[in-house]
Amino acid sequence: MKTPAWSRLAGYAWGVLLWNVLVALFGAYVRATGSGAGCGAHWPTCNGEVIPRAPQVETLIEFTHRATSGLAFLSVLALFLWALRAFPKGHPARFGAGLALFFMVTESLVGASLVLFGWTADNVSRERAVVQMVHLANTYFLLAALALTAWWASGGGPLRLRGQGAVGLALFLGLLALLFLGMSGAVTALGDLLFPVGNTLEALERSLTPGEHFLVRLRVLHPLIAVSVGLYVVFAGYLVAHLRPSSLTRRLAQGLAYLYGVQLLAGLINVALKAPVWMQLLHLLLAYAVWLLFVFLAVSALERDAKRVELGEAVHRGTGGATWRDYLALTKPRVISLLLFTALFGALIAAKGWPGLGVFLAVALGGYMMAGAANAINMVVDRDIDARMKRTAKRPTVTQRVSSRDALLFAFALAVLGFAVLWWGANLLAATLALMGLIWYVLVYTLYLKRRTWHNIVIGGAAGAFPPLVGFAAVTGELSLFAWYLFALIFFWTPVHFWALALMIQDDYRAVGVPMLPVVLGERATVIQIALYALLTALISLMPLLLGELGLLYLAASLLLNALLLLKSLALYRRPERRTAVSLYKYSMLYLALLFAAMAVDRAV
Repeated sequence: MKTPAWSRLAGYAWGVLLWNVLVALFGAYVRATGSGAGCGAHWPTCNGEVIPRAPQVETLIEFTHRATSGLAFLSVLALFLWALRAFPKGHPARFGAGLALFFMVTESLVGASLVLFGWTADNVSRERAVVQMVHLANTYFLLAALALTAWWASGGGPLRLRGQGAVGLALFLGLLALLFLGMSGAVTALGDLLFPVGNTLEALERSLTPGEHFLVRLRVLHPLIAVSVGLYVVFAGYLVAHLRPSSLTRRLAQGLAYLYGVQLLAGLINVALKAPVWMQLLHLLLAYAVWLLFVFLAVSALERDAKRVELGEAVHRGTGGATWRDYLALTKPRVISLLLFTALFGALIAAKGWPGLGVFLAVALGGYMMAGAANAINMVVDRDIDARMKRTAKRPTVTQRVSSRDALLFAFALAVLGFAVLWWGANLLAATLALMGLIWYVLVYTLYLKRRTWHNIVIGGAAGAFPPLVGFAAVTGELSLFAWYLFALIFFWTPVHFWALALMIQDDYRAVGVPMLPVVLGERATVIQIALYALLTALISLMPLLLGELGLLYLAASLLLNALLLLKSLALYRRPERRTAVSLYKYSMLYLALLFAAMAVDRAV
């Protein structure tokens, strides 16, 4: 049986993609070894010759790169011509191949400009840095176009870009974030080449030194950008797989999470080894792989026939007529109030007084937006069980005042703005920590743990411990041992607070099948766990005194507050009924607020 032309073309397309990845890696080798000027300022000839005679090592490396790039150009041209013959007019593979040829041309022009303008070897100009970023971006676009061509040539369906709502926005932001990360990596690699350092401490010190070259000062931002982008990309991947469910999107989202973890580990090793050439190439290869995996996730989720969860039932569509109050309700203001309090007082504690109006407002506004975004996504994911619980039956996503699509778009807008406000008004570390809190709440707690195990609030509740880290980092730009103590305090306090609430509404949780502790193990086991966590919370609250971070004022306040917490936990243990559960639940909120206030006052005086 004769093999169809489109089948042979698909194999060829995947081969062209692989070849261009290898050529791009070899181009990085040329830059990392300083061989970019191996052919002088001549292009397309090498030192004025078509084939250089008796070349130096640098010349041989650069000439080999040009030869392999020429073969890559011809392979893409052949792919385009073959696609025109093999597929009918309007087939997406034709579009992908045409796009690949366009970016192959621009790739050649950008590479030529680096040589003709002398932006190679030891050149440290801003123009070289900008063109280096453009070169990286164009390579990403070229690989994406080749990947799309291979995908469509292998039978992938056409895309539907309109009306994708939050899924389209999440994927678009993910692509932009990965592109931005790649460009920052290109600048970092250039800085490693032109301004080598002896160790990580030297790199950090030089990056913070006024008057240093901009490539040195920008280098320190790349690791933080990598963590921030990684958190978002993994979050977006799992959310897209949830909203466009299929075995393929789930596998791609999981693969993306694992691969990005390997990429972050490779980045750490690269820094530790002072960026050897082989490690730079491996790091870049992983970056290409992450980019392509996200592209495949995007096209699989945006295919015309892909299942769309948010349009599956009428209850998810919304009735319209939503007001600002409905959107405010999506953020859960009551829940956020205590989180925001700990974030703001975390800033006051770190500053040992007033942190400044700009930082304070950035933490307040950015912190609210990030927490509100997490809550809005939670309402969309949990709308099915919210509709059957008395406490949550009037949420906007249940009453259909706000559709799932609009709620998700609102959540993404809040998250992006909140991240920007924290980065601009404070620093990137604070913004990254806020993003980590959002992702922990949505992915770890809401999507993974909540409906699977009674440990949900113990592990997933860590999301509520991020706000004081955000406030602390906004002031100091780092996280000391004392900052992590604040995290631990809320982490161990959370089960006391939430399980008291779970006792109050355990019938609702039982009705919807959510395995909260009272539902799974009963009231007696719950009150014992509450008492144990209350004791742990009290002990942890005294740790700063041993560290010498707080004084007598805090000691007096903490002893009084902890005594009441333990007494109320004991009362609940003796009488596990609604009245004592309500009393502990309300007091637990007051306890945490007053404890943080006592810390702030003690540090200030």
